[in-house]
Amino acid sequence: MSRENVASRGPEKRRAILDGAREVFGRDGYTRASIGVIAKTADVSTRTIYNHFQDKEELFRTVILESAAQVREVQLDDLDRNLSKIVDLESDLIALGLAFTTVMPRFSAHFALVRQIQAEVGHIPTDVLHAWQEAGPERVQEDLARRLTGLAAEGLLEIEDARRAARHFVALAGSEVQSLTYYGALTIDEAEREEIVTAGVQTFLRAYAPPRR
Repeated sequence: MSRENVASRGPEKRRAILDGAREVFGRDGYTRASIGVIAKTADVSTRTIYNHFQDKEELFRTVILESAAQVREVQLDDLDRNLSKIVDLESDLIALGLAFTTVMPRFSAHFALVRQIQAEVGHIPTDVLHAWQEAGPERVQEDLARRLTGLAAEGLLEIEDARRAARHFVALAGSEVQSLTYYGALTIDEAEREEIVTAGVQTFLRAYAPPRR
């Protein structure tokens, strides 16, 4: 292997490629993004990219999985911080909903990718979409479902299908904020965000609160 090939395979080059690819995919989408533009953004040659990745699909898969994992770990920490020990169920769920909705502006590059995926879902390989869901959103919902099951066991909630309840919580606490901000692309007044999350959590609790005895 030539010295050039050895240098082009280093971890710094790979990091530059992934950072450049995330920027380009988030701006141009999967279909319109080109390896040439990614190479220019990352300040590497196209040959260097192909030394690390077989094709654009593999590069996109790597970018979205890495990005989803970063967001996932933050959200799992949010779940642990807010639901490990319940002080006041409504307040703790509101705090979780607020944490979940602040992750969008915090990880703006990731949610730029999400917006592009939503826009051209029919053009992205299905296995890449499934891998992204499994690595990120589904892992978070699984942990949320497990914790809701625990709350039901304590008599704080009444739940028949924990996975569905987890999806309901995410939708009620976060979907309106997602819609208004276009997954974090636009800002929202903090008071309005808190009002939305609070209303969503209260609706969730009306649906899942155990009957009063």
